Amino acid sequence: MLHYHLKAFDQLALEELYELLKLRAEVFVVEQDCPYLDLDGQDQQGWHLLGMDDSDQLQAYVRILPPGTSYPEYASIGRVVTREETRGKGYGKTVMAEALKHCEQLFPSGTKIKISAQVYLLGFYQSLGFKEVGAGYLEDGIPHIAMLRE
Repeated sequence: MLHYHLKAFDQLALEELYELLKLRAEVFVVEQDCPYLDLDGQDQQGWHLLGMDDSDQLQAYVRILPPGTSYPEYASIGRVVTREETRGKGYGKTVMAEALKHCEQLFPSGTKIKISAQVYLLGFYQSLGFKEVGAGYLEDGIPHIAMLRE
């Protein structure tokens, strides 16, 4: 079971920032063999949801961005990641459930959430209430699709 901490960028301790950037690089750059610039200039405007185990080790993470950051009229959840050795424990689902709960608290009622989902995770995001919008596309060489949750 993980415990979650939601922090604005300027509330992150240096060690927390290092650990979340390291986890993102381990999965999105190294594991997925996808060289891209993860540091996109949006971390500073977002909230960072850290899923920590009982030893205070980061196991799951998402970034929540307010409307107007990634998409003009939508909030966004991205950089959804779980540590490779803990996959299959349901952490992806729980970190997303926590992120959705926090979105309801952070943003005014009725704010829609848009994500850029890797196509192979389509069923996962559909199970959380997201619906496909538009055609698929390549993002950093990986098939993606835009999804919306109202």
